[in-house]
Amino acid sequence: MRLSHGFVPTLKETPAEAQIASHRLMLRAGLIRQTSAGIYAWLPLGLRVLRNIERIVREEQDRVGAQEILMPTIQPAELWRESGRYDDYGKEMLRITDRHEREMLYGPTNEEMVTDLFRQAVRSYRELPQILYHIQWKFRDEVRPRFGIMRGREFLMKDAYSFDLDHAGAVVSYRKMMLAYMRTFQRIGLQAIPMEADTGPIGGDLSHEFIILAPTGESQVYFDAAFEEMDYFSAEFSPTNPDDLERFFKLMTTHYAATDEKHDTARWDTLAADRKREGRGIEIGHIFYFGTRYTKPMNTTVTGPDGKLVHPEMGSYGVGVSRLVGAVIEASHDDNGIIWPDTVAPYKAAILNLKVGDTACDAICEKLYAALDGNAVYDDRTDRAGAKFADADLMGHPWQIVVGPRGAASGTVELKRRATGERVELSVEDALAKMG
Repeated sequence: MRLSHGFVPTLKETPAEAQIASHRLMLRAGLIRQTSAGIYAWLPLGLRVLRNIERIVREEQDRVGAQEILMPTIQPAELWRESGRYDDYGKEMLRITDRHEREMLYGPTNEEMVTDLFRQAVRSYRELPQILYHIQWKFRDEVRPRFGIMRGREFLMKDAYSFDLDHAGAVVSYRKMMLAYMRTFQRIGLQAIPMEADTGPIGGDLSHEFIILAPTGESQVYFDAAFEEMDYFSAEFSPTNPDDLERFFKLMTTHYAATDEKHDTARWDTLAADRKREGRGIEIGHIFYFGTRYTKPMNTTVTGPDGKLVHPEMGSYGVGVSRLVGAVIEASHDDNGIIWPDTVAPYKAAILNLKVGDTACDAICEKLYAALDGNAVYDDRTDRAGAKFADADLMGHPWQIVVGPRGAASGTVELKRRATGERVELSVEDALAKMG
């Protein structure tokens, strides 16, 4: 992207309505714009981050054997009446009527619809287990949408649903999805902690939410330092081996982790002082096991090994893909702007031409831009150098390549690492090599 023609409407001043860091910085860096209360348009830089996170989420779902489908945003009300949730869900659900007076709704979640799809297609226990997921826009009519995309009304969500013959199989699916989540967050650059949680309106009797630390978090959280030391891609955690999954789950649930609502001070006091960690936390994902909560009322059965009909056991697994964009910023920013992890950054580098029109500067910048092959923002505007530096820090690309006339004359550039502020002067080739 060449900034002289890019659609990146940065702001020098912070909008009055932006109360938290991610909201302020997403508006100022030109990632999003509000179109109505709690609803945002995603602009080019923001959309690239959203797509990068979506890709990682998808890859980790596929890695554990989940299969991607795509369900519609509009659902028939009759499915929700079958499950008994239509009248219970409350005003967060947007209810609509089509031209034929059929009652419909804009889906806040998809347990009913996926159960209906399953019962139309699966007949035998031999076809189990099944884990189906999709990445789709959801709508929940929040009373007071706030904090930008962190608590908006429309949001992009990955929701997955498992179907198993019995409780033992459902627990394996649950553990498999927990591993997928921890790997997803690790790749995105977030330190997540799984914590036992209430099941809420989805129902069920086993639930964990995933929390990251950020000063603007909704809850106070307490956890063991062991979570900071784990590598979830370790060979000992295989998603296809039930024994590995059991060992992984025990690690996740044995080490202390709790929000303030469930904090056990007596148990907390038994931890060594150097193992204690605490702070404010943001929820970025939630998983549930709820057995036959939906398959029974919706008359969904498969034939078991003995020939008798069985209601499959279910679980659901949600992660807010768009919310993760805000969560990354909350966890990774400074006074100057966003600090994107390499894996989700909109571009790998920003190329700053400090003297547009200078033959040597222009030539080096064009060479860099071509070599980075669509993975760089080229600031070819005629603005002052200070404005370019400020915008580069604000946008938060992992690397900045500064090209000035003095260095260009000798064939060198200044390479800056956004996360650390480290600066080195290198040849063009060495700068490209260092960025990897």
